[in-house]
Amino acid sequence: MFFVDTIEVPGLGNRSYLAGGERTAVAVDPPRDVDRVIAAAARRGVRISHVVETHVHNDYVTGGPELARLTGAAYLVPAGARVSFARVPVHDGDRTEIDAAAGLALRALSTPGHTPHHTSYALEQNGAAVAVFSGGSLLIGTVGRPDLVEPRLTERLARQQHASAHRLAAELPDDTAVLPTHGFGSFCSSSQAEGGDTTIGKEKVSNEALTRDVDTFVAELSAGLDDIPAYYAHVGPLNAAGPAPVDLTPPAVADAEQIAARLAAGEWVVDLRNRVAFAEEHVAGSFNFEAEGQLATYLAWLVPWGKPVTLLAESVGQLAAAQRELARVGIDRPAAAATGEPADWVRDGDKPVSFPRGTFADLADRRPAEGVAVLDVRRDSERAGGYIEGSVHIPIHTLHGRLDEVPDGEVWVHCASGMRAAIAASLLDAAGRDVVAVDDSIDAAGKAGLTVRTS
Repeated sequence: MFFVDTIEVPGLGNRSYLAGGERTAVAVDPPRDVDRVIAAAARRGVRISHVVETHVHNDYVTGGPELARLTGAAYLVPAGARVSFARVPVHDGDRTEIDAAAGLALRALSTPGHTPHHTSYALEQNGAAVAVFSGGSLLIGTVGRPDLVEPRLTERLARQQHASAHRLAAELPDDTAVLPTHGFGSFCSSSQAEGGDTTIGKEKVSNEALTRDVDTFVAELSAGLDDIPAYYAHVGPLNAAGPAPVDLTPPAVADAEQIAARLAAGEWVVDLRNRVAFAEEHVAGSFNFEAEGQLATYLAWLVPWGKPVTLLAESVGQLAAAQRELARVGIDRPAAAATGEPADWVRDGDKPVSFPRGTFADLADRRPAEGVAVLDVRRDSERAGGYIEGSVHIPIHTLHGRLDEVPDGEVWVHCASGMRAAIAASLLDAAGRDVVAVDDSIDAAGKAGLTVRTS
């Protein structure tokens, strides 16, 4: 008998895995907060004998070195990865015994494309593959991005992705479970597909890498590549160097005077409450990144790397969860934090501030009108599918450095559903702009009577 447990990292759109028999197990692509993996092993009553990486990650800080240290496990990393820490280098074809009693072993399969050194691992029971940990190679309906290492390598890596996908399809049985690390909302995925599980057989009939010839695949893949989160440039080198153990102890408590002082110093004060509560009242100058949204991705993408961040949360639990999520992307220690509500976070004599929210129907009622501007903060690829006539386009991840490009007057800011619009509205509000956050689905724009263009 064997098991495979999935450890979800939903905020980043990733999965890690724990697989083994009755006595020992292997952890695959573990997250920074390794206590979750250790707890999974404890529930199974197994010892983690091996920790493996499919590649050096760009989108999250690995917990591999720390997990291996804490458990005494062998740490397996692709031999071609340029890292500066001790590890067991893995070569194509290497076979590693995981649980002898269960007949479990891992077989390394070189699958370059997402990175030049990318390696997948077939989980074999008594010599027969039952699953493959495909990392950023073969995903559900797609493959991992080939453009994260070096732009000049993108085409070559895209062709390697195609070949790697075909290798897995050719060498593994159709009923082999495909267990990718990326592809559940991660920006490491070249596109997003529906579904939470798949097999080699299913991918043969649905995956773009397996249903298109290499030239068509490379052309379509390259044309569809989206923006790369800025923090990837920092996380990759951090993983190559070997990240330090995570520290999730509570940050220093900030009172109202300290919050004001940090704002005055130009530091980022981030309010984790939901966007409705933030719009109704918040500390002037603070930014809104919802704890329940893609907090780590967007905060790490937008904040100047290394700038101190103070977190404001409605509860100790919300703060702890946010701190854990941010540690996964290299924002290790908040400068300070406070819990409660805006009235607790402003100095005596000051009051919280607010800005209005609206729908696309409300926007339609305001247009055309002089002094009313529409700001679209979606990515280029999203806007290409349709945009509101006359709107100004500044993607959310570039807005903080382009505030001077936002038209004067009353600014109605929208995204696709409301989360990013709330972030953008908070940036504009902090800059003293007259802003309305559109908290609505973009699908409602045309229905509301707004003119939607596609070219």
